[in-house]
Amino acid sequence: MTAVNHKKPEGSRPVPYSIKQRKGGSRIREAAVHAAFMACGILSILTTLGILGILVYETVGFFREVSFLQFFGDTRWTPLFASKHFGIWPLFCGTLLVTVIAMIFALPVGLLCAVYLSEYAPPGVRKVIKPLLEILAGIPTVVYGYFALLFVTPLLQKIIPGMAGFNALSPGIVMGVMILPIVSSLSEDAMYAVPQSLREGAYALGSTKLQVSFLTVVPAAFSGITASFMLGVSRAIGETMIVAIAAGLQPRLTANPIEPIETMTAYIVQVSLGDTPHGTIEYSTIFVVGMVLFVTTFVLNIISQWLRERFREVYT
Repeated sequence: MTAVNHKKPEGSRPVPYSIKQRKGGSRIREAAVHAAFMACGILSILTTLGILGILVYETVGFFREVSFLQFFGDTRWTPLFASKHFGIWPLFCGTLLVTVIAMIFALPVGLLCAVYLSEYAPPGVRKVIKPLLEILAGIPTVVYGYFALLFVTPLLQKIIPGMAGFNALSPGIVMGVMILPIVSSLSEDAMYAVPQSLREGAYALGSTKLQVSFLTVVPAAFSGITASFMLGVSRAIGETMIVAIAAGLQPRLTANPIEPIETMTAYIVQVSLGDTPHGTIEYSTIFVVGMVLFVTTFVLNIISQWLRERFREVYT
């Protein structure tokens, strides 16, 4: 009889228990991190759904007492007065007016800053200027509000005769300064990510530095630039303290920027001060105004996503 060789072939040594233990612990940690991330995502979704649910519930209760025709057909907003009117247009147009003023300032200046930082500034200068520019985003909005009321408004009154102490122009300009870092930083990141080969190809065809910047880099990064613009618009629409302090809290249906106006967010602050009894139709107006604000920003986000995808397909 031949003896059976029970030797294990070389290279098939058993894995030490400590290595198995480390691998098992690593899998457990990865599963725990994955579960934590999923829980954070679910929590954010549930929070959004909860806010939306409250807005919908209160909005439905509001429209049981006020008709759609009154809300969208009236041009006066006086729910806190004895003669009540519930026309949303003064608040909506006030919000739109301040936002347009802010974006007229922030969009061109932010884009030019982004072009300079991406195409012209040396690396050392870029590392210094960009963080300094982003400091503007960290200043409290209350400070911006009093800056608009106590500095910008008196300065503009010297230039524009008859300008009211509370107006739409001053908070609009200061709001543009506030959202400037959002526009410039995100636009610069989009332009900085454009492949160098596109620039080199444009230079090879005889383009100048200015032509490369505005005819090659900006169109190639247009999806990211558009996203920064829309994010800035959403930020301006949702701004509260600047307009609450410097705009005047007077709901007027006007396009004149030197007159007092009231925005949707400022009205919510006004009612939330505690003077309006809870459960009344006057108190419910803050929820319906909040719903209009939510729908407006939601539509802007959808447009932003559509523009990003559209121009990404064109330039890729």
